[in-house]
Amino acid sequence: MPVFAPSSAPSAAAIRVLVVDDHVFLRDGIRAIIQSQTDLAVVGEAEDGEQAVAQFQALRPDVVLMDLQMPRMGGVEAIEAIMALDGDARILVLTTYAGDAQALRALKAGAAGYLLKSALRQELLDTIRSVRRGGRHVDAQVATGIAIHIVQDALTEREIRVLSLAASGHSNRQIAQKVVVAEETVKGYMKAIFSKLGARDRTHAVTLAVKRGIIEI
Repeated sequence: MPVFAPSSAPSAAAIRVLVVDDHVFLRDGIRAIIQSQTDLAVVGEAEDGEQAVAQFQALRPDVVLMDLQMPRMGGVEAIEAIMALDGDARILVLTTYAGDAQALRALKAGAAGYLLKSALRQELLDTIRSVRRGGRHVDAQVATGIAIHIVQDALTEREIRVLSLAASGHSNRQIAQKVVVAEETVKGYMKAIFSKLGARDRTHAVTLAVKRGIIEI
């Protein structure tokens, strides 16, 4: 487990931050940005969701910077686990993933903010401070995606399952066998999926669903 010990103890007033990301170079970069501020301090690091939960229990940081796509336990699951430990935990998602469905899952799990890694350095620092004070923040690009799609019918769990199998290359007959329904029922699911996503065909539906974070491939 990566353990980071600051060169000097943070001041009592400093915002204590736990950085969670599976890429060490990115953690190093984030740490350098945060440590350049007198009112912020990195008190720990983790490279996956399981480590994030353990580090949160041990360190009780003021703010957790959470990646989403990580091995063993992903960010959303880690957010849920941390919020179960402490309903007042302040978690800021920091990710490259702009999909609105993924963002909604993270926010529903308890994240106070959702920021893209492409964000300007100052935006990251100001957002950490805002989240610590109880504020909420969603990247403008992500918020636009949520606003555009929130009025549309969401895919049901069964439709997501069917589309995920289609994305894996399964035919309608194979999907029907796995889901234990008639092949005609699968065709009905696909028709509903196309309508909800505004997709032309199966490939287009998969592409749109991946982009929005509805499914992963």
